[in-house]
Amino acid sequence: NVLRHMGLHKDMGEIVFLVGHGSDTTNNAFSAALDCGACGGHAGDINARLLAQMLNEAEIRQSLAQKGLSIPVNTLFVPAIHETVTDSVHILDEDLIPSDRRSEIRDLKKKMDFASGRARKERSVSRSAVLDPHFNRRPRNWAEVRPEWGLSGNACFIVAPRSRTRFADLSGRAFLHDYDYTRDEGFATLELIMTAPMVVTNWINLQYYCSSVAPTVYGAGSKVLHNLVNEVGVQEGNGGDLRVGLPFQSVHDGEKLVHEPLRLSVFIEAPQSALEEIIHKHETVRQLVDHGWLHLLQIDGNRSVMRRMPGGKYEPAEAEGLA
Repeated sequence: NVLRHMGLHKDMGEIVFLVGHGSDTTNNAFSAALDCGACGGHAGDINARLLAQMLNEAEIRQSLAQKGLSIPVNTLFVPAIHETVTDSVHILDEDLIPSDRRSEIRDLKKKMDFASGRARKERSVSRSAVLDPHFNRRPRNWAEVRPEWGLSGNACFIVAPRSRTRFADLSGRAFLHDYDYTRDEGFATLELIMTAPMVVTNWINLQYYCSSVAPTVYGAGSKVLHNLVNEVGVQEGNGGDLRVGLPFQSVHDGEKLVHEPLRLSVFIEAPQSALEEIIHKHETVRQLVDHGWLHLLQIDGNRSVMRRMPGGKYEPAEAEGLA
């Protein structure tokens, strides 16, 4: 099911990277906020490692083949971690890579290093900042209150074939899930997406939203004044209640809000009937959609966008209504 839901059950390449993400910082009480939300505030390296080791096992491949999922003999699964402070990709467990495949991995590492540099440059433009030549020092600088911006600016979740957005400049504000409903028999993958990634992205979006619009209630105050309380939470200064939410420096640059507080807009390319069946089946999803915690928009076969209104009616989408 893991391979099917990731779309990796057909046309596998000779090397498949399984990449988790995480943030490597020091002196940061909120480091978990920069790690993976779907991993409960942990980095995703352990998931990548375990899955790669399993899928490289001959016995497991034989078992999968008996169930109708054949992995080519020359396909190698390689675990990696995307370190988001420096936008670097590090290959894990390199010692487990067969010696006759290591030259291929070295060539791919060079390409990933090039892509990392492009990503840092693009991020600096989207944040209207100068590209820091000492970016690799940021994770270890105890005085750095903004080692990275995390998911500040997040505004939408797009569930559609990657071809729809491949050449679009999304300015780092979109969660993307490559999904083709024509290959999803029974819409099992769509159901998983709407009950897991869509829910998690909504959690993330609301955390940034609330920490921006009501920082005194839902924010954590200033990092500069934080004192750790028994690994349970933080106090701002030498007293007061435990603070929740994100710190001031996660959403504000000192002059203005960096995060634009918008409820998450979820764009899904799939039939309305499939969306409605899943919404009615799962109360958690129904509450998110019907109570306005997010905006659900359907992309139809003609690429027009319809917005789902409370009660299940669909109307042509207007950008002005998506605040």
